[in-house]
Amino acid sequence: MQELNFSKFPFRFKNSENKISIFDCIRKKFVILQPEEWVRQHCVQFLIKEKKYPQSLINVEKVLKVNNLSKRYDIVVFNSDGTIHLIVECKAPQITINQETFDQIARYNLVLNATYLMVTNGINHYYCQMDLKNERYQFLESIPEYKK
Repeated sequence: MQELNFSKFPFRFKNSENKISIFDCIRKKFVILQPEEWVRQHCVQFLIKEKKYPQSLINVEKVLKVNNLSKRYDIVVFNSDGTIHLIVECKAPQITINQETFDQIARYNLVLNATYLMVTNGINHYYCQMDLKNERYQFLESIPEYKK
C-alpha cells in the first residue's frame, strides 16, 4: 500500500483467499484493505494515538439519512454528551480533494452538526471548525486534541 502523510502506525493484517484485510480496532473485525480503507485506518490511529481521542467515542462507517437518501460516513467522533465533535471524510490517495468533497461532508454535517470537519486522502489533510450559528467555517492547521 502507498505510504501516507501520517505517522507510522502498527497494523494487523490477514491474508484470506488472496485478499488482504486490515484489523479495524473500532469495528473489532478485519476489513478488506482497499485504498480508502488504508486512509481510514491511518486516520483512526491518528485520532487515537496523536489526538488522544478515546476509542469508545469513535464510530466508523455508519449509515445516516441525508435528504431521505442513505449515506455512509467514514469516521465520527462523539463528545461525551453524545453530540458530534468531528466528522472525517476519507478518500483514496489517488482521489483529488475538491469542492465536491467539501460539499459531501457539508451535506453530512447538515444532519450531524459536528463542531469540526476533517477531509483527507491520506496525502492532504484539511481541517475546519464550524460556526453553526452563523453557517460559516474556518480552516485550521489541525484539529484540537481531546479534552475531557
